[in-house]
Amino acid sequence: MSSVSSRKRFVDGDQVAGGKMSKAASDKRHVAALVLARGGSKGIPLKNIKTLAGVPLIGWVLRAALDSDMFDSVWVSTDHDKIEQVARAWGAEVHRRSPEVSRDSSSSLETIQEFLRLNPQVDILCHIQATSPCLHPFHVKEALELITVHGFDSVFSVVRRHHFRWQEVKKGSADLTKALNLDAANRPRRQDWDGELCENGSFYFSTRKLITEKGLLQGGKVSYYEMLPEYSVDIDVDIDWPVAEQRVLRYGYFGRGTPEVVRLMFCNVSGCLTDGKIYLSAAGEEMMSVNSRDIAGIRLLQKEDVEVVLLTNGEDLVERTLADTLGERTGCRVVRVGARPVDDLASVLEPGKLVWKDVAYMGSDVPDVDCLNLAGLSAVPSDAPVAAVNACKYTCHAAGGHGVVREFAEHILLQKAKAKSQMRRDSVE
Repeated sequence: MSSVSSRKRFVDGDQVAGGKMSKAASDKRHVAALVLARGGSKGIPLKNIKTLAGVPLIGWVLRAALDSDMFDSVWVSTDHDKIEQVARAWGAEVHRRSPEVSRDSSSSLETIQEFLRLNPQVDILCHIQATSPCLHPFHVKEALELITVHGFDSVFSVVRRHHFRWQEVKKGSADLTKALNLDAANRPRRQDWDGELCENGSFYFSTRKLITEKGLLQGGKVSYYEMLPEYSVDIDVDIDWPVAEQRVLRYGYFGRGTPEVVRLMFCNVSGCLTDGKIYLSAAGEEMMSVNSRDIAGIRLLQKEDVEVVLLTNGEDLVERTLADTLGERTGCRVVRVGARPVDDLASVLEPGKLVWKDVAYMGSDVPDVDCLNLAGLSAVPSDAPVAAVNACKYTCHAAGGHGVVREFAEHILLQKAKAKSQMRRDSVE
């Protein structure tokens, strides 16, 4: 089933056929996406760049916005250096907001109005919430068409809820509660009730005129875009994080790559399979340890026909010996690489006619950055340096030598399963 046919879009209550028209083909106005990411989050410190399912929270929506090809520019508005660094690493431009709109009391509207004053080229603005990590490119494509094709001034995302609401009674009051949206004597079954449309806060499209002249994000000729419940994830408090992580792993947008074609995984021994520690025996022999979970992760991939190639720089005798021993035990090829691994791996890809999007890469340091950027799927341990973290597509929870290979292996296999499921649905369609 295609993404368009699996959803509903409504204009004033009427369903509209979904299309895949590009922004440029339908409208020549400058359309900008803007993500507000203040550094002073009260609930979760620096929530907007906290890692969720291996990706900085803000990275999920930036990837969807950029891959939609519907925006002339994609921006992050922030007052924090670390957020700016992550935003630029994920391909966004940065608006450094003023102190006047960076207070706890500052509204989103004030920040957006400041952005528009400083960027007069923007005609249509999409305010995307960083806390909506299950946003997909097709969501913003279809919603934007309501403005560029159907002439609406504002469009916002909603989700259908089937919640029975009751009036609140204040403590100590003699009042009795009463039903707000149902007849309690004739409670409808879920299948007999359409439910209610509720804002899910994922995005708000508005024209410049509506925002600057009327001071509104929702107004004028207004419509809504309905998102399915599985895509409606909002993170407000810490307890939501593990729940959101599971939802994102299942329903999140992982980019244009096709994980189902991953046929080979490169894995650095140093920093991934090892934790950087050297152990000395009583006789003075140097040793390194390997986590048994990582060995199990390699075998999981091999069972799914993913070849695992172990990488070592070959300069350290202990590491080289460990790599050779692991290769013998697991049946993995061992490849020695130099200071720039990317230069040495073309010879491994060529015989199988593989390209980088067919490959998963696990590295742990700055020399791995090129490979991390090129690979279809890539990961680093949680203790990797910032340059490697910014280059990869998945940051593991664990540190090197503590099960990161197993964690990444499970991530690879989850993406393969998702891709196969989508292919089956598409074939039925």
